[in-house]
Amino acid sequence: MQGARRLPRVPAVTYCTILRKGSRTPDHGIVIIAILPGACASAGARVMNGKLGKYEIIRELGKGATSVVYQALDPFANRQVAIKMVFPEALGDKDYGRRYRKLFVTEASLAGKLSHPHIVAIYDAVAEEEANYIVMEYVDGTTLEQYTQVDNLLPVARVIEIIFKCSKALDYAARHGVIHRDIKPANILLAGETDIKISDFGAALTTASDTTQVSGVGSPAYMSPEQLKEQPLSHQSDIFSLGVVFYQLLTGRLPFQGTNNYTMIYQIINVEPPPPSAVRPDLPAQLDAIVMRALGKNTAERYQSWEEFSQDLVAAFGYLGRPEAAMPDSEKFNIARKLSFFGGFSDVELWEVLRISAWHRHAPGTVLIREGDIGTSFFILAAGEVKVTKQERLLNVLRAGDCFGEMAYLSGQKFERTASVAALTDITVIEIRAEVLSEASESCRHHFNGAFLAILVDRLAMANTRLSQLLAERNISIF
Repeated sequence: MQGARRLPRVPAVTYCTILRKGSRTPDHGIVIIAILPGACASAGARVMNGKLGKYEIIRELGKGATSVVYQALDPFANRQVAIKMVFPEALGDKDYGRRYRKLFVTEASLAGKLSHPHIVAIYDAVAEEEANYIVMEYVDGTTLEQYTQVDNLLPVARVIEIIFKCSKALDYAARHGVIHRDIKPANILLAGETDIKISDFGAALTTASDTTQVSGVGSPAYMSPEQLKEQPLSHQSDIFSLGVVFYQLLTGRLPFQGTNNYTMIYQIINVEPPPPSAVRPDLPAQLDAIVMRALGKNTAERYQSWEEFSQDLVAAFGYLGRPEAAMPDSEKFNIARKLSFFGGFSDVELWEVLRISAWHRHAPGTVLIREGDIGTSFFILAAGEVKVTKQERLLNVLRAGDCFGEMAYLSGQKFERTASVAALTDITVIEIRAEVLSEASESCRHHFNGAFLAILVDRLAMANTRLSQLLAERNISIF
């Protein structure tokens, strides 16, 4: 290409971050993308009349050495997207072009494959002579980088919640054969209080792929010992990297300190970091144990599974003495995962349940459903016991995992309650409004319908048994 400037050779550990236009720090970036080395290319974007393919460009979000990121509108899906376009001169670079192409193809290959509420969705990928770009979910937020400063740390409970959601997202990716390899604050987007999205899978290792994987990618400060040594990697490498992020969000400093990359790499491989409480004394010892286990130098010392890690994070809330009224999403998820009602739901569908539901705690005697009332909600009992009565006559006692009021959804209209339901003990209930569930994803509704069907079958069998007993007591035969 005429006028293209060849990118100078720089060390492989140099990284550049996409910034929002006009920003000096990555704190204000909506989409932050870590990329491999190169000088910042000329800004000649391949955008014609404000469009890139079918996408209508709204504005430039940022630019780095090898790519530019736009906020755009997908007119067909009627949604805003972020578009990462790689410069042709980067892909054609003599020294690094082959690596850039491989990273682009890796990220593009994940389009439509990782569908999780805490992973930035990749919608589309285009590879043409004049335009190579990836279309992804637009996240209106910032990265976690600004919360790694000692004077701007998040509350500990929020940090645990964020790390828990990251652990569930990375567990989902690992079960789909994807190891991220570049987990760091700049690649975790935060929208709202604790709603996170993991981004930038360009460096990902796909375990099911037959193609040669690019090595030597990632950010040294967050790399596991085995990644630095270029040894075979598993999901435990991402556990280590997330442990580094966890440490940094809690303390405002990295666990491994070095004046340059070489001394930092030596520290990661050979030196045990001080526990977080040595840097921040108000942290409980239980958090020290979780972080230090995630940072185990040998995989045998580290968490063996994401499930182990996430379970310890849920337990960590108990160490904080948080108010009873505040129930974080991580605890809700953990409770719901153990309920028989949600046994057939995937993790992704369970996150959707948390999004569309309301959780309540009630004291004994509280009436949740009153006979004769019109209702549009149904309930799943998460903890405790309730009694079901009709005309003050006891019909049943329900326990954790049981559902009641589901006819409000199954009838397809406002439903007159045929029985009353009241708390026998302290209870926790999950309330879902019928009209909200009707707008949920097809797969989520399918699993609810399956769970309702199983409940109806059980209740019919129980009613048949009771009828048989009643007939036997009165010596009545129907044959």
